[in-house]
Amino acid sequence: MDWDKLRIFHAVADAGSLTHAGDRLNLSQSAVSRQIRALEDSLGATLFHRHARGLILTEQGELLFDATNSMSKRLETAAARIKDSEEEVFGELRVTTTFGFGLLWLAPRLPKLYEKYPELKVDLILDERVLDLPMREADVAIRMKEPSQADLIRKRLMSVQMLMYASREYLDQNGTPDSAEDISDHRLICQSTDAAQVMAGASLVQTVMAYNPRSTLTINNYFGVLQGVLHNLGIGVLPDYVTHDFPQLVRVLPEIESADVPVFLAYPEELRQSQRIAAFRDFVQEEIITYRKHLRSLEKA
Repeated sequence: MDWDKLRIFHAVADAGSLTHAGDRLNLSQSAVSRQIRALEDSLGATLFHRHARGLILTEQGELLFDATNSMSKRLETAAARIKDSEEEVFGELRVTTTFGFGLLWLAPRLPKLYEKYPELKVDLILDERVLDLPMREADVAIRMKEPSQADLIRKRLMSVQMLMYASREYLDQNGTPDSAEDISDHRLICQSTDAAQVMAGASLVQTVMAYNPRSTLTINNYFGVLQGVLHNLGIGVLPDYVTHDFPQLVRVLPEIESADVPVFLAYPEELRQSQRIAAFRDFVQEEIITYRKHLRSLEKA
């Protein structure tokens, strides 16, 4: 099968248009059309339904696109491994993690990574979905549970807990609750139990909701919950790692806490030798060591 025709077919299927595919490939629309017709003739199958709004893959076209998509991702992996220098760290690194951890813990620390590796290009993908690392939806993941996908190298980084926090100004105005029953006098800020989140967080919210808070504000990510707490709207359910960068938060109701939530870093086995992966992994581990030292100093204070 002609590799060049497959490359052109993949571009057309991805773009949904002969014109757009031609622009990507620096080919005329007629040249792209000729290559697609030649590929269809060689296969004895129609690959696209053609209509005024563009092109739609036929069933046979879908089968071929699945194959070329897998080929494309494997080629990307090979290219990434080839480009990785033994001594230099450069190029694109696609990192996926949750909204909360990405916005509240990882992103504020990235300046240190760029300071050390100024030519690195980080593509930070914040998503509660578990992306498929072997299929190169991302290069490396930080997740709040151990990944179950095969062919991954995984390392447990730390554990976090969901705890209750409020601002000092809010507590001065509304009083500090002494027991869980006092939640009925306060507004609770949290993620909805229907929102995508770790089970420990949802379970803690269900527990607190049972005490009938006077009012609630539900937001679908922890960054939003944090903003509500910082703006004195109520008592929030937040992961404990936010205390490192927001010392103005006050922990309340210490008897209410979630189970430990493990944090894992994972990447595909085939990227074991990647210098970019190694640099990012070491950076995260160093930052966690610093984070733990800070927590210990707070405990002693």
